[in-house]
Amino acid sequence: MSSKPSIVFAHGLWADGSCFSKVIDLLLADGYEVIATQNHLNTVADDVAAVRTSFGRASGRVVLVGHSYGGTVITAAGTDDRVAALVYICGFAPDDGDATEVDQGKFPQTAIFEHIEVVDGRVFLKPTGVPEFAGDVPEAEQKLIWATQMAPLADLFTQPVPGAAWKLKPTYYIVGTEDRTIQPELQRFLVKRMGARATELATSHVPMLSQPRRVYEVIRQAAEAVQ
Repeated sequence: MSSKPSIVFAHGLWADGSCFSKVIDLLLADGYEVIATQNHLNTVADDVAAVRTSFGRASGRVVLVGHSYGGTVITAAGTDDRVAALVYICGFAPDDGDATEVDQGKFPQTAIFEHIEVVDGRVFLKPTGVPEFAGDVPEAEQKLIWATQMAPLADLFTQPVPGAAWKLKPTYYIVGTEDRTIQPELQRFLVKRMGARATELATSHVPMLSQPRRVYEVIRQAAEAVQ
């Protein structure tokens, strides 16, 4: 059996598991087992349960990677004993019992809030918002992001998050310095609170699409540290 840990991904809003495809290709080529969880974005509890189901499919210890709201998910799911390390990609990381919006409310709103709409109780990204969300990827990829987005229920960020795995596990964080979806200063605040090992990249909110090799390198660093 390989000594390499399995890599499990949790995606955020306006995305699905395929948003990690460029990084997954690099990890697979390096011999890692990879699983990308599909979150329904209805409740934090359901998404945490989905990620933990992925642990049951993994053949080894898990390095858990969360992007954006996926950071909220891995904060709770990562308390599982099978998780060896956490990697946040421009992600939220609530304290135990807090809702995602608690930390978000400590900083000014980003430009993305001018480009969302609520339809049938779900929050969608308007076409005009994609350049704010992912302005450093090619236009064709931006159109694909809009076409395939998964939209959350409007109250998702008000739901409390049980547990704070970053208090228990080695934690890594990728800060997007040009992020217009989650304030870079909020990301740095979370890094400091968690005591995470930080990597800053000059990217939008989606470095796994715009700088996949650098994201892969951080995940590999976390994985090698727990082998």
